[in-house]
Amino acid sequence: TVPASFDAVARELTREAALAAGLPGDLVLLEEPQAAVYAWLAATGDRWRKILKVGDHLLVCDIGGGTTDLTMIRPAEHDGELVLERVAVGNHLLVGGDNMDLALAHMAAGEFAGQGAKLNPWQSVSLWHACRAAKESLLNPEGAATHTISVLGRGSKLIGGTLSIEVDRERVSRLLVDGFFPDCGLSDRPRRQRASGFQEIGLPFEHDTAVTRHLAEFLSSQAAEDGGPTVPTHVLFNGGVFKADALRSRLLEVLSGWNEAGGTQSLEGEHDLDHAVARGAAYYAWTKQRGGMRIRGGVARSYYVGIETSGLAIPGAPRPLRALCVVPFGMEEGTETDVPSGEIGLVLGEPAEFRFFSSTLRKDDRPGDLISEWEETELEETAPLETTLPADEAIDEPYVPVRFQSRITELGMFELWCVGTKTPGQWKLEFSVREED
Repeated sequence: TVPASFDAVARELTREAALAAGLPGDLVLLEEPQAAVYAWLAATGDRWRKILKVGDHLLVCDIGGGTTDLTMIRPAEHDGELVLERVAVGNHLLVGGDNMDLALAHMAAGEFAGQGAKLNPWQSVSLWHACRAAKESLLNPEGAATHTISVLGRGSKLIGGTLSIEVDRERVSRLLVDGFFPDCGLSDRPRRQRASGFQEIGLPFEHDTAVTRHLAEFLSSQAAEDGGPTVPTHVLFNGGVFKADALRSRLLEVLSGWNEAGGTQSLEGEHDLDHAVARGAAYYAWTKQRGGMRIRGGVARSYYVGIETSGLAIPGAPRPLRALCVVPFGMEEGTETDVPSGEIGLVLGEPAEFRFFSSTLRKDDRPGDLISEWEETELEETAPLETTLPADEAIDEPYVPVRFQSRITELGMFELWCVGTKTPGQWKLEFSVREED
């Protein structure tokens, strides 16, 4: 499983790491928020249709140690049956439980400084870990009301030189709840600072750690039927951060304040924040083999590859281009299809431009349909892929005859596999087919 907001590079690196670890080549990467929903479906069974109804919106808020993932899912009716559709995925937010530990450590370091103790780097790392334990203890409703944070001194007398402060639940809760889940309006946006001209190269961590403001921006980008923002009716919490009742309660309070049609409630049923993603991924694999409820995520366009025709060259005129449908409108994520067509020549071993088109209008085209002429408004050319596909040393020809196989992955990537008809090779081209906000 991977965060829903992983880009193509991160997904490919994850796949390469999995293969290097010995996992099979046909492994499937599943988004963690969707896996959490599958865990809920597995635990709830058919009762989920009595909990969610058409018109509801389910927000999956997944906050782990370092990332925040937001996914919107809605119930819909298809052929008289209630199904679930994934309708939106938020941006990759590098803010999570680690930020909370650091915020608590910053507060504690200030108190140590007030005692005349300036912590060195090793003590600061120790303090960070100690603050994680304090956070988990104090935000646990069954935990102690106070917690002692200690770091070893720098002298030779380790025990005698230990530095300690005591923090209470109310203070820590106020720091983390108000700092990371502040009450805000739906029109509020994350605060962005002007970038410094010189920056250390590293991960793009968020300047604003207020999850609620990032959530307001995400919801405002999803237009409801009345043209306003889509506010969820239900929330599925996932990630260790939400073991804290105070954080769940604040988020529900903020969302309910935005929901003019009624309050937002936590999704009822069994929730295992530690194992939901693993269990949900296992359940998804089971549904692929045995059949069962699957979250839909059909593509909103049909897709085509540009096939350059052969024939006599005309000075100053490009060769005619035909569009071969390789992905039909509404093709579901996690499915694949063969593209019936004649043999197509694939250029290998030299730089080539691969042209792709899409359409929101031609909803009846099927894989293998070849279009020779089209109106300008019917097909929209996407950014072409420019790459050099590796050539097999045993192949002397500048191109090889291939047939196409199309696959839409569980992560919304379109994979076009070019399978040799006279050679054993196969080559992959891919890009995302999810609609950008």
